[in-house]
Amino acid sequence: MEVRVVDKTDVTARLIIEDVDVPFMNALRRIMLVEVPSMVIDEIVVLENSSILHDEIMAHRLGLVPLKTDLDSYNLPEECPCKSEFGCNLCRVTLTLDVEATDSVRTVYSGDLVPSNPDIIPVSEKIPLVKLAPSQRVRLEAYARLGKGIEHAKWQPVSGCVYKYFPKIKINQQACDACGKCVEICSKRVLTNVGKKVEIRNITGCTLCQDCVDACAKDPTAIEASWDQDAFILDVESSGGLPVERILLEAVKILDGKAENFLKLLMEKK
Repeated sequence: MEVRVVDKTDVTARLIIEDVDVPFMNALRRIMLVEVPSMVIDEIVVLENSSILHDEIMAHRLGLVPLKTDLDSYNLPEECPCKSEFGCNLCRVTLTLDVEATDSVRTVYSGDLVPSNPDIIPVSEKIPLVKLAPSQRVRLEAYARLGKGIEHAKWQPVSGCVYKYFPKIKINQQACDACGKCVEICSKRVLTNVGKKVEIRNITGCTLCQDCVDACAKDPTAIEASWDQDAFILDVESSGGLPVERILLEAVKILDGKAENFLKLLMEKK
């Protein structure tokens, strides 16, 4: 297997993965979606809430606020030595919220949450939670823990995780008259006119829509769009809680563990 990084930021990555098949790519995608843990608010204790939102709606909104996640310092509740349903400082983080509107309307943001661990904070401070009218107040304690997307979608560490076949475009320069129709119709700007020739400039942007092939009515053999059965483009976007490279590494580690466990069970059956 060969992996090439096409583009990467703190929250996004585009990789080209070669010498693999669809089952492998789909397993990697599903693991990133539902088995890589992330930290999310799971329970709240409302001490006071005179806002327009009911307590359960407030809990729902808080659960959708992505939090910075530290996988090295915290345990999944089911793996924590405390074995307590209430959790401990190794498997739970407390965030408090105490906001009151005085003389004017005030918007409560995710940045108003005060965590017990300064490293476990909302990814963005500007996520609106509720608007308070004058004299209204919200006071609560929120408890965040590690979880997996297989339990609830709010624990998914990625906001996007997709793959596609690596496209292959062949241009028959002898049959192509460089009319430019294929260049004009391509919304992804994969092709370009260079002098009296049509050339490929952005192969990874191709969606294999075949519009360029259909546009070439004079000679169907002038351009051919297909795909490589053993190469894929993987796009991953983190929700911000974990760096995208950590999500990829954790997914590969989990997949490797599943393969080892399968081989172990297979050997035991012999």
